[in-house]
Amino acid sequence: MKMLLLGFALATAILAGCGVSETATVAATAGAAKAKEAEQAKTAPAQVQGKLDESFKQAEQKREGAESR
Repeated sequence: MKMLLLGFALATAILAGCGVSETATVAATAGAAKAKEAEQAKTAPAQVQGKLDESFKQAEQKREGAESR
């Protein structure tokens, strides 16, 4: 009887440990994803500004081309 209880307790502990490690893994993955999002958010304004600058440059070139005709 004691062996059965000991086995049950051991199995419960092992399964509980697996759940904890899985939870920790999920939390670490979510944390890494948030860190990546934060890094991308830092670079987004510069990317948008670069695209705006390029658009203005192209519009100016088109306008100059139209004026020279």
